[in-house]
Amino acid sequence: MKPCTSGPFGRSIDLADIAGPTYITAQTVIQQVSYALSDRIWTYSPETFDLDELVKQWFQKGTKNANGSVTNIESMQIRQGAASIALGYIFSPDFNLKKRHVPQSLLATSSSLRYLRAALDQLALLYPVASPLTAHVAAVDYAARSSQLVTDYVSPMTLAEELGLGMVTSFSGLESQHMALLATSLASTVPTLHVYDGVSAGRETMRLVDTMDCEAIQRTYKAVLREISDLPKKSSPDDKVERTLDAMNNELGTIYRLFEYIGHSAPEIVLVVFGTIESSLGSQVANSLAASGIKVGLIAVRLYRPFVEAAFVKALPGSVRSIGVLGQVYDSYAVSDPSVHSNLYADTISAITFSDKWALEPTVTDIKYPRETVWTPLNIAAAFQLLAPKPLFARSHDQAQLQLLDGSDVQEYTFWDLDDSPAAKVSLVLGQALAKDSANNVTLNKGHDNLLQGGISRTDVRKSKKTVEAAYWIESADLVVVSDHSILKYFDVVSGLKAGGRLLLNYPGVKDDQLEAQLPDVFKKTLATKEVQFFILDTSAIEETESDPSLEVSLIQVAFLRVGLSSMEKIGLQKLASLDPLSGSTSIDVLERSSKKLDVALREIEIPKEWATLELGSDTPKLPMNIQVNSFVGFDKDETEPSTYLRDWQTAAKGLAFKEAYSTKPALRPDASVKTHTVRVKENRRLTPLSYERNIFHIEFDLGDSGLKYDIGEALGVHSENDEAQVREFMEFYGLSPEEIVEVPTRENPNVLENRTVYQSLMQNIDIFGRPPKRFYEALADFADDPNEAKELRALGGSEGAVEFKRRAEVDTITYADLLLEFPSAHPSFHEIVRIVNPMKRREYSIASCQKVTPNSVALMIVVVGWVDPKGRDRFGQATRFLNKLKIGAEVVVSVKPSVMKLPPSSSQPLIMAGLGTGLAPFRAFVQHRAWEKQQGKEIGSVLLYMGSRHQREEYCYGEEWEAYQDAGVITLLGRAFSRDQPQKIYIQDRMRQTMNEIIQAYLKEDGAFYLCGPTWPVPDVTNVLEDAIAREAKRNSKKVDPRKEIDRLKEEARYVLEVY
Repeated sequence: MKPCTSGPFGRSIDLADIAGPTYITAQTVIQQVSYALSDRIWTYSPETFDLDELVKQWFQKGTKNANGSVTNIESMQIRQGAASIALGYIFSPDFNLKKRHVPQSLLATSSSLRYLRAALDQLALLYPVASPLTAHVAAVDYAARSSQLVTDYVSPMTLAEELGLGMVTSFSGLESQHMALLATSLASTVPTLHVYDGVSAGRETMRLVDTMDCEAIQRTYKAVLREISDLPKKSSPDDKVERTLDAMNNELGTIYRLFEYIGHSAPEIVLVVFGTIESSLGSQVANSLAASGIKVGLIAVRLYRPFVEAAFVKALPGSVRSIGVLGQVYDSYAVSDPSVHSNLYADTISAITFSDKWALEPTVTDIKYPRETVWTPLNIAAAFQLLAPKPLFARSHDQAQLQLLDGSDVQEYTFWDLDDSPAAKVSLVLGQALAKDSANNVTLNKGHDNLLQGGISRTDVRKSKKTVEAAYWIESADLVVVSDHSILKYFDVVSGLKAGGRLLLNYPGVKDDQLEAQLPDVFKKTLATKEVQFFILDTSAIEETESDPSLEVSLIQVAFLRVGLSSMEKIGLQKLASLDPLSGSTSIDVLERSSKKLDVALREIEIPKEWATLELGSDTPKLPMNIQVNSFVGFDKDETEPSTYLRDWQTAAKGLAFKEAYSTKPALRPDASVKTHTVRVKENRRLTPLSYERNIFHIEFDLGDSGLKYDIGEALGVHSENDEAQVREFMEFYGLSPEEIVEVPTRENPNVLENRTVYQSLMQNIDIFGRPPKRFYEALADFADDPNEAKELRALGGSEGAVEFKRRAEVDTITYADLLLEFPSAHPSFHEIVRIVNPMKRREYSIASCQKVTPNSVALMIVVVGWVDPKGRDRFGQATRFLNKLKIGAEVVVSVKPSVMKLPPSSSQPLIMAGLGTGLAPFRAFVQHRAWEKQQGKEIGSVLLYMGSRHQREEYCYGEEWEAYQDAGVITLLGRAFSRDQPQKIYIQDRMRQTMNEIIQAYLKEDGAFYLCGPTWPVPDVTNVLEDAIAREAKRNSKKVDPRKEIDRLKEEARYVLEVY
């Protein structure tokens, strides 16, 4: 199965396999319910979140839903007006009225809701004539201040309240399928949000015994709608939701309530909570405290909107004296601001105030917490303690009694890995192997901290004979596995290990007499204090691991079995070998060989008693016990740093005053290392529809008297400018005079200087809105007056800040201007900014015209690069934004760059061209040239043009031109691959393979030339098609040919040409 971060054990799963006892994640069954019942799903998922990965795979396979049709999947950009197209579809005059009662669904993150607000507001107003709409919302956002992924309930709660939407939450992954179905049922009367934890609980793999298949989901959905069909139209929202929940309970045999009470039968203290982990973990803590005789209880809010006050008051026991509302607010500032109250507090205080249930009204306290809070049993208990008049525990060590799992039945294992370690997936594989035993119930939760050591992951695996519900990181593991000793520098991995537990450390090459010096003191002391059994795995002791890295992986797997499940090692090896090969299984021969060699590599270390009495210095850092989850995947760690240079700026004035003495000469873009020309915009038109997310446009320049000459296949270098509004905003913020004269380095050659105004420099020379390299942080630190800012900047510019620097560059897309705003005490003068900020570079685009056909113009085909950063700001590629905004007649400085895309020497040689998206640009020039040759009476070879894009309706760029050239006999074959216009994806390599005979004739028999332009990903598949053509033709001629060597020969003859990026 294909990897999928939101699927069970990090894998994909077919829709038909989700049924009966099976392993799932909350996101898996939420996607299942959405796909099974919906006509169309609109998804708003950041690339690495995989909220929609499964539904997209099912759609691509042509998997039918419960209605017997394929659910359409629309992947949308997260930006302002994001849901307008969904709204337009629902209310389109062309909408199939037979589908009016078929649900529509959204899959989104809570961070995307602000972009969906306007459309949802309109939908709520027009809902009586709309299709039912359910939004399944993963409560997850990125908090830039704390650099972590946070569970965000504030956004959906506020939206639901302000727009009058329904809102349901899942208390755990075990009930997420039912709650997704309830939300879809409620959507028959009101647009409904189904909100669930998107950071951990939504991705936790667990076993669901009674998973409904698609047929059962549809049967239940229809039964619920039938049961509530007799509701009067004027029924109150409260009546509607209560009847809907009752109907679902009747159909499923469940006893879900709008508000669930858990705890002591006569509590004096009750905590009111909302949220997946808050409800699940809070319920367990309340039961644990109540079992000890402590009079506490908990109300878990299942249906937040509408908030049925009568049901809420009814759920509260009459004995309650103090109510605490565990209410999420946006951040720590909101927590400390007494004027800010949580959403849930306002509803609770209202219900209590207007109730006559109590003679003496209970007190209500708003216990606010920020989105960054990571809940554990202890801090849930601390929330109860805030309401208690005396300590809940007689002695501090009694807190250890707050053990929520049966240690005799539940085994817990924690794995610590580096993201780029060969063993990074061992935990997922072992989790699947443990799940092979039908008597086991296994849970698995994995998180990534990409801000330390280039990426560290933690995986928790629990195994029990009973269903396990534990929505928190393991705190008392039976076994901790650490795949790399460097992790010990960053995390206290032993604190999460139970007393007498076992720790397995992979430490290749270490000797026993070196451990004393190599291991951190705090690590050694905790090992001894907890009386841990300590094992070292030295994979380097087995020579084969040097030549076969996969052997190291199998050794860790076997070592886990031997140390953690010694009595089951033989059975465990068989289960590992029986896994799907795509899951990372290893053959039984390799595993058994590793088992035999393990005696050499694995040894138990006797812990010296002296380690328990080690004295830790006052400067010994307190290491965190857990990762700070800030990603669901790792990232690429490579980076490059361009250099900067500037001479003394005062020479600018001298150069202007004494031009002869200083050899000052006026020049048009002296920064360019090639000859430049000024051209004017002749045409600027969009090729894709305005409603389409990708803006591909055609821009054509009038050459006038510029003297610009270009050849087929060459590229046009555009010397673009920064956005004027941004430049003026920066000058105002930084206190700059636009007309001040300065000396700045040129774009292409930093040793060449030119005199410009501040405004001109920021518009055309200084890449102030570009990505800063590390050396800029270091340089900026020298100007910081605030010691803390200077320290932070130096850390970001040093090796210790590599991961944080990477996050800023790739996640936050920080610019030079952003940093100058973020660190206000670092305020270099403008000429110092010029020195430390890189100059702007020209951007080259393949020319999409032939000068023999259009002698006075040059054309480009460009796609606008745009994205939304974690702060919700619209970001754009500097050059494409500049070009897209140009008006007719605007002047642009350009230059010509040679290219490898050259026509073959003879016009009779065939052309085989494959272009994806804007990769078609040079081929438009090729075809124009061949049409010109044909018009001149020359014999031209066949032209095979393969094009690839997503949709014909939106991205069939220059389609009419291609068809006209085909009708005119210039294009011989037009192979169009629109990958998303049918259930199964079709790419250019598929169209090429379908026309293999034509390729053999043109390419091999008639000595044609092949060209590929566009992204790199299709290169292997396209090359395979050509190799197959070579092999087939060689076989027909009874020749023995190595297709790969033949491709190399064709490269040397310029008959296999790639221009990819």
